[in-house]
Amino acid sequence: MRVIAGEAKGRPLKAVPGNQTRPTTDKVKEAIFSMIGPFFDGGWALDLFAGTGGLGIEAISRGMERAVFVDLERQSIDIIRKNVAAAHMEDRAEIYKNDARRAIKLLEKRNLAFRLVFLDPPYRMKDADVLMNELAERRLVEPEAIIMVEHESGYHYPEQTGAYIQLKRAEYGETTVSIYCYRPNDQDAGGA
Repeated sequence: MRVIAGEAKGRPLKAVPGNQTRPTTDKVKEAIFSMIGPFFDGGWALDLFAGTGGLGIEAISRGMERAVFVDLERQSIDIIRKNVAAAHMEDRAEIYKNDARRAIKLLEKRNLAFRLVFLDPPYRMKDADVLMNELAERRLVEPEAIIMVEHESGYHYPEQTGAYIQLKRAEYGETTVSIYCYRPNDQDAGGA
């Protein structure tokens, strides 16, 4: 695993030992960023279920201003810290050991709004759409934010959920990537 493009291009990234995490392969990561970028002009990224932190690190390398990394596993948090340091991004990364739902509630208190969100939960979890809607309800996503959901190929998320519209869906063997855009109407955006 490595950083594919941008300022940290070529930097190697460590994997989490064991089989508890399923890191996004370089091939899938390259395909994801071709669909959502490939480069960015600032904004905040949220890497929920961060695992190795590879997606958030790639986003910073390609121009995101900052990224928040959240994972429940201590081993993953240690690897994310090492990978962020290897990419020289410590000043642009926040790393939290927490449950995804609890982290969402805590982030709401900071009045953050994310332009890019990575949801790569364990395949046994089938509620990324519920998490997406919770992010919207708590005003944690900017209008036109891009949300990437990585999931098992046999599972299909809806083409629309709340104010999210599916832009693309691509299968890579056992892995499927669904890309959504957050398009709130005036009422959802608080009349803005």
